[in-house]
Amino acid sequence: MTRRRWIADEVHENTAALVGEHALHLARVLRAEVGQEFDVATGDAVRRGKITSISGDRVEFTLGEELAVRPAPKVILVLAIFKFDRMEWAIEKCTEIGVARIVPVIARRTDTHLAASAQKRHERWQHIARQASEQSRRPAPPEIALPVKLKDLGSAGVSPASRPEAGDKVCHLVLAECEEDTQLREVLTHRSTEAVLAIGPEGGWTDDELQWFRESGWVAASLGDRILRAETAAIVAVALALDVLR
Repeated sequence: MTRRRWIADEVHENTAALVGEHALHLARVLRAEVGQEFDVATGDAVRRGKITSISGDRVEFTLGEELAVRPAPKVILVLAIFKFDRMEWAIEKCTEIGVARIVPVIARRTDTHLAASAQKRHERWQHIARQASEQSRRPAPPEIALPVKLKDLGSAGVSPASRPEAGDKVCHLVLAECEEDTQLREVLTHRSTEAVLAIGPEGGWTDDELQWFRESGWVAASLGDRILRAETAAIVAVALALDVLR
């Protein structure tokens, strides 16, 4: 039977702990008992953990052997902010699939009230990613960056794109309707070991945003001739990229 995996809140040498609501869920909802074993992600490894104590809002483990973790390809998702309920569903599912990092972006077509509220949602997005990571048995959650404007992507740690002829193995792709019908899978297959994918809001990127991407060295790519919702496009693009890069 596959053991459930938990991401530790505290780690010290050969011990780890869950605290707060995290621990309460394990102790009260799942009715954990001393002696039960789980996989415990410690940040740089996954180890077998045995519960040694349960007290209030704290569950402590002693850590045993390190478990093998298959390395995953690196896919970064630059995601324009759109309706929060659907965006949060995209964050959850892209986390389960294996996205490495998500950078929320305030786009031209992001509603004003959503842009104003985005910073306050950051902690909730991190919580969603953490829960989805444990559910899908990831060794660590993806980083959820603070929301930024498109022109400030560099400040969010998204490296500048390289022109295709430069031979850079990190492929920066903006998903859009492409006259040249460049398919995402095609572009990734030819020259990538890592991918940065930019998904626009409902209505897509504006012409001036697409121009900014092109001038910055990004390659325009398409998911086909169907018009997808933003959350669907994000999930499909991440899944395709991970499949190609594996």
